[in-house]
Amino acid sequence: MKYYTSDIHFGHNKIIDFEKRPFKSIEEMDSKIINNWNNKIKPTDEVYILGDFAFYKGEKTNEILKQLNGTKYLIIGNHDCYFLKDKSFDKSLFKWIENYKEIKDNKRKVVLFHYPIAVWNASHHDSYHLHGHIHRNIETLHPLRFDLGDHALNVGMDVNNFVPMSLDELIQKYIEDFRKAFFKW
Repeated sequence: MKYYTSDIHFGHNKIIDFEKRPFKSIEEMDSKIINNWNNKIKPTDEVYILGDFAFYKGEKTNEILKQLNGTKYLIIGNHDCYFLKDKSFDKSLFKWIENYKEIKDNKRKVVLFHYPIAVWNASHHDSYHLHGHIHRNIETLHPLRFDLGDHALNVGMDVNNFVPMSLDELIQKYIEDFRKAFFKW
């Protein structure tokens, strides 16, 4: 099974305040996310991380990656330089590390990029664009989430209960979020 996530920010103390995450410390946040991940992800699953994985240096990032179930892939985000540039980081803990990638998920074309983009390859032919970076949804800061249409889906931890989600789960969540926002007006 394929799962997607972004903006985990392991080791980023300020993200707790910036995003009003329900944790008292980075240790509590890191532990909760690792537990959530491993309760859902099996060792045979694939997890596509769409950027901003960790604020730690190489050794600590290696330690966290080794605790997480599944085969992991990284789309580079704007904060991944902390561990990627560290010589002690073991890049083999990711199957691949890319800036942008197009994959198939149950015969559906999926475009992976850290940042939300207005038009992506085959966007007018039912492909999906999965992204992170903006963290929150329309009910907080980013009305852009819905302006991109129903095939651009935010995979960020802050809008997905701190757990990776499948494409089907993301589509269902988008429908539910849209209904809540639409009927709120």
